[in-house]
Parts: sequence; C-alpha cells; structure tokens
Amino acid sequence: MLSKSSAASPQGPHGGASAVDAACERASRLIEARAPRHEILGCLVAAAERVAGPRAAVSILVLDLQGLLRNGASPNLPPDYLDAIDRLAPDPAVGTCAAAAATGSVVVTSSFLADDKWNELRHLPLSIGYVGAWSMPIKSPRSGRVLGTFGTYYRDERQPTEDEVAAVTTLAAVAARALERAPSA
Repeated sequence: MLSKSSAASPQGPHGGASAVDAACERASRLIEARAPRHEILGCLVAAAERVAGPRAAVSILVLDLQGLLRNGASPNLPPDYLDAIDRLAPDPAVGTCAAAAATGSVVVTSSFLADDKWNELRHLPLSIGYVGAWSMPIKSPRSGRVLGTFGTYYRDERQPTEDEVAAVTTLAAVAARALERAPSA
C-alpha cells in the first residue's frame, strides 16, 4: 500500500510537481536535439530525487541488447555499488529493479531485511546506508516492452507516496521516449 503523503509531496517543500514538469520539458528538448542518453536520463533522475526527498537516491537502469540491466543514470549511488549490480538479469525473485524488469510491474521493498528477493543482494544497499527501495518499469508506449527501470532507494523504512509514484510514472514515460530514440549510450 502506498502512503498518501509525505514531506516529499509534489506540492510540499521539495517542489516536486514543478520539478517534474520542468524535467519533462527539458528532457523532451534534449531528446529532440539528440543529446546523449545519459544527459536526458540524468535530468529525469534529478527530478525524481527532488520529489523523493534528501534521504533518497534514484537510479535508472536500462536493458541492453543482451537483456541485462545496465546503468543509465545513477548520479548519487557510488560507483562500487553500480559495478556490483551491473548486468543483473531480469528476475521476479531478485531485488526491485530486476523484479520490475521481469514482471513489468511496480515492485516495493520497504525493508531489505524483510524481503526474500534481497537475500543475495541486501548487503550491497545496506552497506551504503539504504534500507528499502521501489522500482517502476520503464515501458515502450508502442509495444509495452520493458526498456529499463526507475529505482528509488530510501534511507528510511517506507513505501513510495502516491505523489512519488505519480511523478515517476510521468518521468518514466519521457524516459521511454529517450530510450526508444537513443537505444544506446
């Protein structure tokens, strides 16, 4: 179940709605200008982080040609962490991003310690101070195929708010356009 509000509400102190609108406009301009994919995705990640608040980090993972998850934009996650999760295969029984990529559905883990999907990986986010996460698949609007995932890591045990889910839904649609326009980095 998603909580209805938090300090990260789009109308709250983090200014999420305006950040999302501005990021979508900027990313759309970058897509049209054929900017590098990481620049477009980075713009979207920054907006999602603003909505989620200062105790969260957002990551976009992209499915490569072999069907493995690769870093698309994760500016506030350490390189060692990103290296450790690089090339995860979609799997409904692993983590949140791999599970979201495999199922095409939102996956929420309020606590890494309480979720069996994190048995083999929980040490990784816990070692950098994150205790829970959620992930939304990024899907092609034309085919419905999963192109990647939008993942949010939390330093507190919680679920995404309705406002966060709405923001990421909007941002993921723009990310899908970027990934379809520029399928490689």
